[in-house]
Amino acid sequence: MKKEEKDAKKAYDIMAQEYHRIRTKEGKVGRFYNELLEMPTTLELLGNVKGKKILDWGCGSGIYAKLLTKKGAKVKGFDISEEMIKIAKKDNPKLELKIGSGTKIPFNGKFDIVVASLAIHYLKDWNNVFKEVRRVLKKGGFFVFSIGNPFTHSCKRKKIGNKKLRVLGIKSYFKDHKLSADWKLPNGKKATIITYIKTYEEIIKIILKNKFEIVGYKDTYPLAKAKKLFPQEYEINTKYPFFCVWKVRKK
Repeated sequence: MKKEEKDAKKAYDIMAQEYHRIRTKEGKVGRFYNELLEMPTTLELLGNVKGKKILDWGCGSGIYAKLLTKKGAKVKGFDISEEMIKIAKKDNPKLELKIGSGTKIPFNGKFDIVVASLAIHYLKDWNNVFKEVRRVLKKGGFFVFSIGNPFTHSCKRKKIGNKKLRVLGIKSYFKDHKLSADWKLPNGKKATIITYIKTYEEIIKIILKNKFEIVGYKDTYPLAKAKKLFPQEYEINTKYPFFCVWKVRKK
């Protein structure tokens, strides 16, 4: 297991219960950035999934697995965190969900689609990710993945008055960025999440090197109903894309 995977496992084992709570119990941050921003974009690129065999790469607490199953997909999934898989299995008792690594996917079957929601950016080397995804995809199968937007996440937040704004030019876009964020949990524990941000050029080269073709791409934009529910977050996220979603096809 790579160090980045150990870091991700440690963090999500600690925060699994709180993560699932804020994703499913009307948590403000979870609801806006996931249900109203990233998920609609990812689901749009996934398209009609009825009858499709889908692998949920880094399935977390099983939220996508549950949703895609309701849409008629045949879903399997895995995650590095044992605690997340426990929650995912409880919520999805009929699905095959395993503990496993993205650099050694614990399935050998051929899938129509692999979906990775805000997950591959926990790894520094994406070549191994794409090699493994290619191994488990059917020819012509799709890999749909969402990540932090490369340009937005190369900028730095700066407090101006009472607002925290992203200021362009504070960091260099042309360097890999290792971002660290701390989650302070209700039980007093702290989980540190580390993500690796690449440039568009690097991402495209990795896609092409691993014999995929780009067939879709979208910057995230919040749903209209978020304007009333979360006006401040809506205003900020209609000015720049916080995440982006890629759709690539195995040649």
